[in-house]
Amino acid sequence: MSSNCNPKAQHIQRCLQLAIILEVSADKPGNVNLVVDFEGTRVEHFLASSVAAGPSFYEAARRGIEIAEGKRELGEAGLGDLIKWGIKDIDEWQHGGNTLLGTIMLFAPLAVAAGMTPTDEKYSMDYAVLRSNMDAVIKASTAEDSVAVYEAIDIAKPSGLNGAPDLSVKAKDSKQRLIKENVTLAQVFKIASGYDDICSEWTKNFPITFDLAYPYLQNELKHKDLNSSIVNSFLKVLATHPDTFISRKVGAEKAQEVSEVAKEILELGGTESQKGKDALIAFDKKLRKAGNDYNPGTTADITAAALALTTLSGYRP
Repeated sequence: MSSNCNPKAQHIQRCLQLAIILEVSADKPGNVNLVVDFEGTRVEHFLASSVAAGPSFYEAARRGIEIAEGKRELGEAGLGDLIKWGIKDIDEWQHGGNTLLGTIMLFAPLAVAAGMTPTDEKYSMDYAVLRSNMDAVIKASTAEDSVAVYEAIDIAKPSGLNGAPDLSVKAKDSKQRLIKENVTLAQVFKIASGYDDICSEWTKNFPITFDLAYPYLQNELKHKDLNSSIVNSFLKVLATHPDTFISRKVGAEKAQEVSEVAKEILELGGTESQKGKDALIAFDKKLRKAGNDYNPGTTADITAAALALTTLSGYRP
């Protein structure tokens, strides 16, 4: 890094990169991890993605710092540009397909808001202020942000995009309509919030991340090792909120069935009991048997966001 690198922005960048690495390293059911992969997508693709996303995280934090200093307007945060930047770099640095689209969408407003939020000499911050800043920067998003995110989606080519009630990313005229009708990114995500929990997090000020996943993970880390804490937290989110990535591909009923199994595993003791471990292994095999259709990808993204809050709060493995 050059000598004029902003230390706070660099700190935020590293925290978010570490969160991605920790998330993919845990052996969560139905996800890529250190020992199990999907056809064409392996752990090294996620590790490369974490490295590639670094500059966009740094820039997001830097822009947040400028907003706090009065050098940039809130509406000039450029959330869409930051998301597209991260996805473009990820696409150029690995060949495993879409690895982090949902995570990048969650991390962009988090990084900007972290830059905006006052910190002490150890970069500790008030998470109530952080959350308020996230809400403010999202509400200040623009139609240009919307177009940039659509372009990011074009690059990432995620699965499960069917069923949008309006302004589908697959419709040829959507980008023109976004500008013509002045549809901000916050408005776009509100349209999708009923069937996509990443979008729902944006529009409702991240309730799953802040009110469930993060506090649950913090409590787990007090008593358990890192892998068990992440896996149990992942199961808790999945048990409470059926995965919308699964539901978009195979339907809400199947997604609910997956959540019921996650709940049962936790009731058996999760990773801390032999019955829980046995059930977890069987669950993982069942999810993978159906290929990528039963990958709890949204749950993984929210787990990554909880880990980002954890690393920003000072946790180190």
